[in-house]
Amino acid sequence: MSKLKQNRQWLKRAIFLNMTFFPMIPFILVLGISFYFFSSTLEKSTQASLERILTDHRKMIESFLLERKSDLELITRAYTFEDIMAEGAISTICQSLQKRSPAFVDLGLFDETGKHLKYSGSFALAGKSYTQEPWFQKTMLGGFYISDIFLGYRNLPHFVVAVRRTENNQTWVLRATIDTVFFDSMVSGVRIGKTGEAYILNNEGVAQSARRSGDIALLDKDPAFGWMNKQFSANRKTFQLSPKGQPFLYAVSKLANQSWYLVVRQEKHDAYRALYSAVLICVVIAILGLTALVVLAYFTSETICRRMDRLDEEKEQLGSQLIRAVQLAEIGEMAAGFAHEINNPLQIIKSEYALIKILMEELYPGKDSKDKAPDPQTFNDIQESVDQINKQVGRCHEITSAILKFGRKKEVKHTILDPGKVIPEILKLVENSAHTSGVEITTRIDEDTPSFMGDPGRFQQVMLNLVNNAIHAVTSQHGAKGGAIEISAAQTRDDEGRAMVDIQVKDNGCGIAPEHMDKIFSPFFTTKAVGRGTGLGLSVCFGIIESFGGTMSVDSRPGEGTVFSIQLAAHENQSS
Repeated sequence: MSKLKQNRQWLKRAIFLNMTFFPMIPFILVLGISFYFFSSTLEKSTQASLERILTDHRKMIESFLLERKSDLELITRAYTFEDIMAEGAISTICQSLQKRSPAFVDLGLFDETGKHLKYSGSFALAGKSYTQEPWFQKTMLGGFYISDIFLGYRNLPHFVVAVRRTENNQTWVLRATIDTVFFDSMVSGVRIGKTGEAYILNNEGVAQSARRSGDIALLDKDPAFGWMNKQFSANRKTFQLSPKGQPFLYAVSKLANQSWYLVVRQEKHDAYRALYSAVLICVVIAILGLTALVVLAYFTSETICRRMDRLDEEKEQLGSQLIRAVQLAEIGEMAAGFAHEINNPLQIIKSEYALIKILMEELYPGKDSKDKAPDPQTFNDIQESVDQINKQVGRCHEITSAILKFGRKKEVKHTILDPGKVIPEILKLVENSAHTSGVEITTRIDEDTPSFMGDPGRFQQVMLNLVNNAIHAVTSQHGAKGGAIEISAAQTRDDEGRAMVDIQVKDNGCGIAPEHMDKIFSPFFTTKAVGRGTGLGLSVCFGIIESFGGTMSVDSRPGEGTVFSIQLAAHENQSS
């Protein structure tokens, strides 16, 4: 893979990474921050909703129990002990209570010893003693009591509300049984999403109402009560829990009787359904966004690289056209020399033709001379003239072939070039022109000079340009006598010890002014008169040597001469 292609691949990867990595950072940050605040807000909103439902439901249950207590207290104030003991009175009072609230199941009257004196209900409880029953003892002690769910004499889960009354030194207790089905449906009637439910536990974690989901029935113990009870403190009656490993969100509050806990719970998946939907939407947006980003970056980098490739091709075409134009300009500058080169052989051919014509007239001066034998010396002279004509025609052929070879448009193809062979061939094009201008060209090519890689035609163009410039500088300084140009080639070493080819074109011409040294390789810069130079020759030569992987430099002193140096990597280095 060429260096240009490697650079282009590197550039393509750099564009792709810059278009994906850097935009991806703010994209992910914005998405993450938005998701964080959205999820936090939604989580707080869900928990606030759960707590609000808990509070409302607790107030409703407390209000219900307080009303049942008030109902019994109203009876104890409205009726005396004797009134209730009257025959049929307790049934009438019970029916009155049931009309007020269908939660009342039965009603009983107890004396201070716990003996069940009167009873209105479906169980045979009259006459039984409740002296040792906890609810009776706590009622006598506190004046009012709401019991936990218990089985009692009827052996069915139920709870009672009892009030104590003392009048005329006589103490008695009025007790009502609350319908557990009614109470259970009231507690579990709350609706929170699809899985939300409410239930009551006593201070030992025993269910006082069944769960709507059915996994805990009355008097079952909730296994979650252990860690739930640890969250309560003296000044905290309501709390929320989202325990790890538990699939539910909990909200718990103590009821006013201080012995029951109202628990509201909901599955996290149900409670955070909107949050999970938001997560899914964010993930989909992220995937689509990142995919779009990657696709856009890929096609953009491909488009940029293709356009750069096209620009490189156009640049290469323009460079070739420029080299071609300079090459034709060089031919134009050398045209006068070529004409002189061809004219000399033609003059010789013309002279030889005239000589042959004279010799032929000498051989055949008239009809009478036909009988004379031809002079052998004349035949020898004719033969020498014919050979001279053939030699000069061959010389013209070499000149025109060299011109055509130099001016022919060829495909650029790098091959191995031997300085010891290619430089003398190039100099043949300008040797005669230099000689007629009074310029002596000498070559000094070391035998161990290594070969190098380059296009023969373009290297020829470089050398011809340098030599022609040198001829122009030398004739400007010395006129038709005294000019000298030396072309040398030798092996050198670079700073890293690698073998290099050093080619120099040295002249004793007029030199280059110091103020022009920095601009000597710039396009369209020339010190020649208008119409005698395009100013592109040296800049094109510089570009050609660069395309060979070499360097080109100049050293000059005004009035003393100029040295152009070409440094090229030896073929052994390029192939290693």
